[in-house]
Amino acid sequence: MLTAVLSALGLLTLYFAIIFVKDYMLASKEGRLEKPSFIATGAVGFATNFFDALGIGSFAPTTALLKQFKLTNDRTLPGTLNVSCTIPVVVEAFMFITVIKVDPITLVALLAAATVGAILGAGFVAKLDVKKIQLAMGVALLIVAVVMILQQLKIFPAGGDAIGLSGIKLIIAIIGNFILGALMTLGIGLYAPCMALVFALGLSPTIAFPIMMGSCAFLMPAASVKFVKEGAYDRKASMAITVGGIVGVIVAIKIVQSLPLDILKWLVVVVIIYTSVMMFKSYSKPVEKKA
Repeated sequence: MLTAVLSALGLLTLYFAIIFVKDYMLASKEGRLEKPSFIATGAVGFATNFFDALGIGSFAPTTALLKQFKLTNDRTLPGTLNVSCTIPVVVEAFMFITVIKVDPITLVALLAAATVGAILGAGFVAKLDVKKIQLAMGVALLIVAVVMILQQLKIFPAGGDAIGLSGIKLIIAIIGNFILGALMTLGIGLYAPCMALVFALGLSPTIAFPIMMGSCAFLMPAASVKFVKEGAYDRKASMAITVGGIVGVIVAIKIVQSLPLDILKWLVVVVIIYTSVMMFKSYSKPVEKKA
């Protein structure tokens, strides 16, 4: 089953990579590559994808750094983010899925749920009040973080260490990841909420990594192909971030593999608290009025 999942992901990524590289080479041959430094944007890719592999997420920090150092423009930013982070995320998925032992049925079910959620849930989610979602997610993540801290301090019973789910817990996980996949269409990241979901259902915190990386890896290639075909991205920045990002991911995964489970749980707590704070921050910002 895992072989079939990885094969499908590999073929999907290969399709994207061929289109991406051909477009980049054609632009290079015709002298249409953008101005920003390949080394500078590559360094951004290394840093942001390093933290992405730790569960922090890459879109927000990549956006901040690219804008801070004026390495791309706002018009091409959405496409650049998707295209540049696609292959690093797929590398994360491949490495975590093959390194961390997960029940195949649980993994496949949750990957499928997130993918279907992003495709079918977009229309429904788009009608929801984003502010209320941000507030609810911020509160929920903060509660999970507090519970994890109390368990780490031995005040509450320790969390679970299962590698798979069955019965009602599996159904809850599928519904939860479907919703998280749909929420991605509103720009709400899947990583920290997925960590919280996995932990709440009694799975080992390590299980969140292949699930959340795999969920995003299946979503991104198809979306990124559209940006490439429409030319709505910065080719040079995307290639540089991709190259730097792959290196950053490999380094980060080596670190995650070597971390004891106790330290990894504290890392998960930090990621969840960070994301909760970002949710509250987004909630506090005034809604931009449409013209």
